[in-house]
Amino acid sequence: MLPRLIIEPAVRRALEEDLGLAGDITANAVIPAGHRSTVVMAARRPGVIAGLDAAELGFTLVDPSIVMTRHVEDGGRVDAGDIVATVTGPSRALLTGERTALNFLGHLSGIATVTAEVVAAVTGTKAQIVCTRKTTPGLRALEKYAVKAGGGGNHRFSLADAVLIKDNHIAIAGGIRPALQAAREHAGHMVKIEIEVDTLDQLREAMAEGADAVLLDNMSPQTLREAVEIVAGRAITEASGGITPETAGAVASAGVDLISIGWLTHSAPVLDIGLDYHAA
Repeated sequence: MLPRLIIEPAVRRALEEDLGLAGDITANAVIPAGHRSTVVMAARRPGVIAGLDAAELGFTLVDPSIVMTRHVEDGGRVDAGDIVATVTGPSRALLTGERTALNFLGHLSGIATVTAEVVAAVTGTKAQIVCTRKTTPGLRALEKYAVKAGGGGNHRFSLADAVLIKDNHIAIAGGIRPALQAAREHAGHMVKIEIEVDTLDQLREAMAEGADAVLLDNMSPQTLREAVEIVAGRAITEASGGITPETAGAVASAGVDLISIGWLTHSAPVLDIGLDYHAA
């Protein structure tokens, strides 16, 4: 679970954006002061839930007296119509926090849902599905958490986590060998070095220089199998580039260790979750 210290700033920014300078003028005008309600957050289609802590803060930062009861935890599956959580408290505050809570819950659950779909597609192989740094600015920790809730894993959280030499680094550095040599001289003994390769010849060159991991970019399953044979366990193998739930199984069957997919975080559709008035 992510600590509140990480989640709360993002939720506060979202509430501040939504409240503007005058607060919720609709709820304050229409709903009597002191009125209390119970509402339910319910899934409108099947999926995997993630982001309940952020959703709860979307309500309790507006009014700490709000109580949210969860009927499923992050990582749990729901069907259409299932109640995810019941929320009780002052009616004005519930309506004020509604959109922020649902934005986080729907977005993060959408990421968890598509991740679970791809994870299911590689069942029976050793490949782990991982996300990338293609995240929404300011929401990286939350989005990567949602990937884990869906059964996936995380790639780098930041540029400082590891050396990842990509095609533009290689071009500017003058090739695979000089790029790896410079990285080895610069990186400390605790820093892993990964390099992107587009061809098997580049892969052989990278292995000769002792790369810790190789990113096998846009290779067919047959080429990936050859690449895995060349590496022969000497480095972590990561397949990337245009991988979908339909193609993930074939990619995984090639024997790679990791499959990295950027669209898990940058293009996952929101899981439709609604909030409905339940009782006075």
